[in-house]
Amino acid sequence: MLETTGNCMKLLMMVTAVIAALTIAAAKDGAVGGNVPARVLNLERVLPLNHKVELEKLIARDRARHAQILQNFAGGVVDFPVIGSSDQFLFGLYYTKVKLGSPPREYDVQIDTGSDILWVTCRSCNNCPQTSGLGVELNFYDTAISSTSSLISCSDPMCASTECSSETNQCAYTFRYGDGSGTTGYYVSDLLYFDTFVATSLIANSSAPIVFGCSTSQSGDLTQMDRAIDGIFGFGPQDLSVISQLSARGISPKVFSHCLKGEGNGGGILVLGEILNPSIVYSPLVPSQGHYNVYIQSIAVNGQTLPVDPAVFASSGDRGTIVDSGTTLAYLTAEAYEPFVNAITAAVSPSARLVISGRKPCYLVSSSISDMFPPVSLNFAGGASMDLRPSDYLVHMGFYEGAAMWCIGFQRDDAGVTILGDRSQGKREGLGGTE
Repeated sequence: MLETTGNCMKLLMMVTAVIAALTIAAAKDGAVGGNVPARVLNLERVLPLNHKVELEKLIARDRARHAQILQNFAGGVVDFPVIGSSDQFLFGLYYTKVKLGSPPREYDVQIDTGSDILWVTCRSCNNCPQTSGLGVELNFYDTAISSTSSLISCSDPMCASTECSSETNQCAYTFRYGDGSGTTGYYVSDLLYFDTFVATSLIANSSAPIVFGCSTSQSGDLTQMDRAIDGIFGFGPQDLSVISQLSARGISPKVFSHCLKGEGNGGGILVLGEILNPSIVYSPLVPSQGHYNVYIQSIAVNGQTLPVDPAVFASSGDRGTIVDSGTTLAYLTAEAYEPFVNAITAAVSPSARLVISGRKPCYLVSSSISDMFPPVSLNFAGGASMDLRPSDYLVHMGFYEGAAMWCIGFQRDDAGVTILGDRSQGKREGLGGTE
């Protein structure tokens, strides 16, 4: 759902068992699920706010990831705070702190709507970073020091792995991510701790047993000390995701939302549970997909619908429109990208001069972009719309010939995929859905 809440965008992935729906609404005072409990987690940036990353590196990382990608419920709500920023020059990934085990230990884990499993680094990992350049202390999970820890055997119903060892009878896993990184390990069960809200009352230190991964080996970017973190928190729709497990236990709905604040010091919040608001407008999620695919029906620039066939946004084969927190930037399929750029150029000519910088369309301007550039709307099935300001789709790239240079922030995708990454989510409005 799109929710106007200060400078925050709420990505609401509501995944219920009956119907798929993406919600987009303009709302102001959203409420958390009536009198059902709410549970809370903090989200923080993977890299500090002053850690700059070249735009081309972000694009390369996103491209690799994209190749890989190619309420009738009585329960609670889990809620976690977020720290982050949508600055396109920063590494736009966010993390949250989770507590696992008995006694509980805290782990910093990156949130990722493009994968399903929660995993943390095992004490026995022999090639994993020991320190992090992110200013966080790395913690290592140890089954031997948690009194509530147990291994998942190959015969356990939660084990869908084909990598079970006949010698150890341990349910094992191997994951490969789109950026080329990977991890292997085994599954364990232990307590996950969270805070619970019932109406306006806080019930702290709630817990539930969940199955998660214990990483014994890592590769690629996961081994880099400058960006090392304790693990990854997958929020995909499959059975082993934490939201699916908590839902199966009747603890919280199979619904989540995250708000990625896009301005100032960034930040946000992560909620496992339903957000109630009378202004919500529902738009269907594409059913039977491994990711959160949505239906874009049209794009409008300055109120004028672009001449783009809606079929270019449809999910078919390797094509489709995906909401993915693991992707930093926003991408438009080529059939929509060219009409989009042409419409922006026509709207600002002759006030802004078009130049090409590094194959990207840019504009030299001498006044405020808010006064000069048109509004843009992404229109979804069901009558839902996401309204973008000029600062949402433009990137300031410095100065040229004495004028400010602003470039189109959306990237062109020639593989037929449209992806709404962190930057398009980290704004004043929110996007969400239910399945």
